[in-house]
Amino acid sequence: MENQRNLLIAVVLSAIVFLGWTWASNRYFPVAAPPATAIKDGKQVPLPAPDTPKPATVRDRQAVLTASPRVAIDTPRLQGSVNLRGARIDDLLLLDHRETVAKGAPPVRLLSPSGAPDAYFAQFGWSGDGVALPGPDTLWQASGTRLTPAAPVTLTWDNGRGQRFAIALSVDRNYMFTVRQTVANAGATPVMVKPYGLVSRVGPSKDPSSWTMHTGPIGAFNGSTDYSVSFKGLDKAGPAGERFATDGGWIGFGDKYWQTALVAASGAQAGAGFRGQGDVYQADLSPAAAQTVPAGKLATAEQRFFAGAKEVNVLDGYERAGVPQFDRAIDWGWFVWFEKPIFYLLDWLFRHVGNFGVAIILLTCVVRALLFPVAQRQFSSMASMRRVQPKMKALQERYKDDKPRLQQEMMQLYKAEKVNPFAGCLPVFIQMPIFIALYKVLMLSIEMRHQPFALWIRDLSAPDPLTPVNLFGYLPFTPPPMLHLGVLAILLGVTMWLQFRMNPAQMDPSQQQIMQFMPWMMMLFFAPLAAGLQLYYVANNLLSLAQQQFLYARTPGLKDTVATAKS
Repeated sequence: MENQRNLLIAVVLSAIVFLGWTWASNRYFPVAAPPATAIKDGKQVPLPAPDTPKPATVRDRQAVLTASPRVAIDTPRLQGSVNLRGARIDDLLLLDHRETVAKGAPPVRLLSPSGAPDAYFAQFGWSGDGVALPGPDTLWQASGTRLTPAAPVTLTWDNGRGQRFAIALSVDRNYMFTVRQTVANAGATPVMVKPYGLVSRVGPSKDPSSWTMHTGPIGAFNGSTDYSVSFKGLDKAGPAGERFATDGGWIGFGDKYWQTALVAASGAQAGAGFRGQGDVYQADLSPAAAQTVPAGKLATAEQRFFAGAKEVNVLDGYERAGVPQFDRAIDWGWFVWFEKPIFYLLDWLFRHVGNFGVAIILLTCVVRALLFPVAQRQFSSMASMRRVQPKMKALQERYKDDKPRLQQEMMQLYKAEKVNPFAGCLPVFIQMPIFIALYKVLMLSIEMRHQPFALWIRDLSAPDPLTPVNLFGYLPFTPPPMLHLGVLAILLGVTMWLQFRMNPAQMDPSQQQIMQFMPWMMMLFFAPLAAGLQLYYVANNLLSLAQQQFLYARTPGLKDTVATAKS
């Protein structure tokens, strides 16, 4: 079995296993649970779920922002405001991340108020029974005008019937808000209330979900991350949506690089759920049971709200601080145990060299160095197969009409020459998890977003922009993704073709044709992918070519054997 065929089989089988496991685990092992309920008169009764209807008209964002009083949000990494009408965090810019690589590009806008384009916000309130509650149009009073890491702000509202509601907001220096909701009952009778938080967004994620990356509804329930809910699934589920009961955990919406999440208090029993109505989607979180507030007493509940970028070190920090599975807001997949160390190494290299492209090349060198003995074994197996290839060809000619006899003679040849035709397969299977892990790391990590490399490559997270298909931009059209053959994609195809040229031709004509087209098929496959991923594979191919040349130099006559096999 020649090395190229081994490689092709290994790639196909690994892809089947990887895709099959990912699909099956998401489809058949979701972490679902019964709906949240409240305790009343010794019975469990469902409490009304919060709802955020879509406004009838969409207006200019600035007009919407100025239509209601606000408290400014001002942190080193966030800028925006809290809407005092409805107690909503609905205006948020991520100061460290820009919309494009263009000079002067505005910061990424994550949250936007209801009634504006792409509305996306968090709202906090109460449901309950027999008590006047604040609603989406309630106007709150604020204790200050600016919410900063050093200056929390408390929102208050009195219903005029003896109950006073308060929402104390604080924010850290990254992306996490702490929300403490309090009800003080000055009335003559007990009241039953249940605090909630919700995240509402108009429209699904602009980043499509795929087998390599989940975007959309996501949460961690009872210590396990759930990727099973989708926007399309919520469209089909109707008003009931998807409900979960959990001990702690979090729930929200994720894009490729951005995340919102409501985080339950550590160890608290909570009810959570997703719903879809038209093109409005909602995630909500509340305690599992309502609280009875006796006359003259108060009740307090706390949750947190994350709104920011999916930066690995930031997510890890929150997980260490008690947010379970928060690092899995990034869909690392099955090989998370292997992918994160690779990311940490890549991030360490970047912080030391200051260029993400150079860091990718250095990472490639590290990986190739670690796999050097494995690759040498693979190349040695290839060399053994080349050595006996003339004899194999003679046997094929002699027994071309007797397949059983041909197989028998081939096995005897392998035994006599001490050649194991399957020896090249194991190294390929060892390398596949590494390649898949690198693919996920380079495709998902926001740390590579908008990072330049050199010359025309200004964003390693985007496809290579320079392509001869439109004469490097001189023709006024943009090729479709599969035909947008950037320079890096072309180099990838050429270096892979050179690798195959260094190997003997396949004896089977059909296999020979497949291997001739393989480099160009891979070139088309990689063309629309991130330039950073293309850079890794170009560097990997060049190092592989260098290693093969090193093997030729150390094995006299091997290169002549290859040339003879090709002729």
